[in-house]
Amino acid sequence: MPLATEVRTQYEIVIGLEVHVQLLTESKVFCGCSTRFGDPPNTHTCPVCLGLPGALPALNREAVTMAMKAAMALNCSLNSSSRFARKNYFYPDLPKGYQISQFDQPLAENGWLEIAAGGGRKRIGVTRVHLEEDAGKSLHEGFPDSDRNSYIDLNRSGVPLIEIVTEPDLRSPEEAHEFLTQLKTLMLYLEVSDCNMEEGSLRCDANASVRRAGATCFGTKTEVKNLNSFRFLQRALAYETERQMKLLESGGEVTQETRLWDSREQRTYGMRSKEFAHDYRYFPEPDLLPLAIGESWKEEIRRMLPELPQAREERFLRQYALPKQDAQLLVLSRDVAGYFEEVAKLSGEPKLSANWILNDLTFLLQESGRTFTESPAPAGMAELISLMARKTISGKMAKEILEEMVRTGRRPGEVMAENGLAQIDDPEKIRAVAGEIIRAHPKQVEQYRSGKTATLGWFVGQLMKATRGQANPQLVQDVLKEELIRR
Repeated sequence: MPLATEVRTQYEIVIGLEVHVQLLTESKVFCGCSTRFGDPPNTHTCPVCLGLPGALPALNREAVTMAMKAAMALNCSLNSSSRFARKNYFYPDLPKGYQISQFDQPLAENGWLEIAAGGGRKRIGVTRVHLEEDAGKSLHEGFPDSDRNSYIDLNRSGVPLIEIVTEPDLRSPEEAHEFLTQLKTLMLYLEVSDCNMEEGSLRCDANASVRRAGATCFGTKTEVKNLNSFRFLQRALAYETERQMKLLESGGEVTQETRLWDSREQRTYGMRSKEFAHDYRYFPEPDLLPLAIGESWKEEIRRMLPELPQAREERFLRQYALPKQDAQLLVLSRDVAGYFEEVAKLSGEPKLSANWILNDLTFLLQESGRTFTESPAPAGMAELISLMARKTISGKMAKEILEEMVRTGRRPGEVMAENGLAQIDDPEKIRAVAGEIIRAHPKQVEQYRSGKTATLGWFVGQLMKATRGQANPQLVQDVLKEELIRR
């Protein structure tokens, strides 16, 4: 039974996220094994990522570069010296018995990311960004004896990750969803991860608690795991925070624990008591030197950063006078934003370009199972936009031409020449067709002349049909009005 609204308003929700982002390197963070996804189990392993005695790790510079880009984009302060630590725990998919991570001296700290919230903008604090290795993967189903045995795939063991930990600044499941959406967009812009949740490239755990409205102390938190989609994150947090409110309302206490989200039952359930930092027995990694980052390296990374989504959105609003929703949608993808800019520049029609890219082009690409990188060339799309802006072709004709452009990759001029598609702007040609239609439908002519002016729309439809949609719509209306009165 859902809680009454008046009960909910007596509590404040407090949420913090721990997001693991797999970095888009070709090799693992401490060895040269491939990070390629989907290959046969245990084919990308070596003595280092298998944890064999005597094997020594060597830090992947490209992984550090990507982690630094992410930290800078999150407005974090990069520490000039950070060091790796051993995080000790015992899972079957952790062959060394510890994970190389960072603890008291992380790569970066004290950042923030702005999200849309409450009709405005809200800054969510980022506590830290640190670099670590991934564990392997335990497989509990899909085998003949899965009811008795689990299998281990160590291809993922040693794949580079960054962990992004937020401050407890999120106040609703919706804000958590928005933060993760903005974070994913940012990581894709930076090209440091593909953020594919199905393949485990983006994973999120959420710490959730509730407290009485106006209280300054935090309530007891639970950690919710198994959140492998943005939708599940939002639903799990909605369920978990309401569960905690009900527990407190009934006089019970919230227990600090780790809980799993069950998407089939749409509920969380207890998995184990929540670990504390001292449970992991962190100590400095003796096989790796501290990571030193000088000002010259930081400056090199700063020069590599692209224009980030929020800055690009603000520029689109200012430079192109786009509707806010269009600007927000365009900057969700770096590829789409770049494509739009090129089409807008070549056509000189930014608003029309945005409208056609976000609607008709996106629909046709999705319908044909293509990605945005398979769009018609920007020059061809700009040509189509220009033809519409000059009223050389109608919107209906443009849709037909664009469909052919997506299918074949040809330019608008080629499609029009082959299919005889060009807008009819000659008043006399339109007048001749109008005369034939009027003579063939005397009843509708009398209706129009008797005051039923809506009949004009019927005549426009007949004429557009007769010209296969090629007649200039405004000219059609003007000519029909003249001819219907004159005859």
